[in-house]
Order: sequence, then structure tokens, then C-alpha cells
Amino acid sequence: MDKVFIQGLNIQTTIGFFEWEKQIKQTLVIDLEMLWDIKPAAERDELAKTLDYAQISEAIAEFANNNPVDLLETLAERMAQFLMTQYQIPGLKLRIGKPNAVHNAFTVGVEIERGSYNNG
Repeated sequence: MDKVFIQGLNIQTTIGFFEWEKQIKQTLVIDLEMLWDIKPAAERDELAKTLDYAQISEAIAEFANNNPVDLLETLAERMAQFLMTQYQIPGLKLRIGKPNAVHNAFTVGVEIERGSYNNG
């Protein structure tokens, strides 16, 4: 199966376990690979038959800001389920990084695969 991807999407959202984190916006960096058959879109050059990565990028930022959580793990799981349901994505790999969250580390984060990603 083909893939549509978004790499290095920076969003600002409220996330974190500590009380001070709940009072500020922090940067998250999102990488997303989505399984999708691109042949129908390519046949007639039709945006409506593929995954609109601009629309999905906006939906990711909106989802994160409308669903504040403490843990990246929780955000990743809920976001994956939202994206798969909202856009009928059969499988995806989602990576969420939190830059500068740990001293001397460029970024930390989580990566999950859901749906039929491993079979794609």
C-alpha cells in the first residue's frame, strides 16, 4: 500500500504533567505516515480521492489544542484513533516529539503504529 506523509509538523499546544506545563504552550513536532491507495487520486488528478495533508495538518493542531492531556502517550493514542476514524485511514505511524523537554536531548517522544500499518 502507498503512503501519504507529513514530516516535521510543528504545533503549539498545552501538554505536560507538571502544573507549570498546564499554564503554557509548548512545541510538539509531529511525523505522520498514513497508508493510502493513491492510484484513484492519480488517475484523474483528484484531491478529493487522496488524503489532504494540509487539511490533516490543521486537524492535528486543532485536535491537540481541543484535547489537552498530560502524557504524549495519551495524545498519540487518541490522535491516532481520531485520524483513522475521521479520514478512514487503514493504518498509520505517528511520532510525536517534545523538543528540549530533557536537558541535553534534542527531543524526546513516542512513536506508535496502529491499524494495518505493519501489513501495508
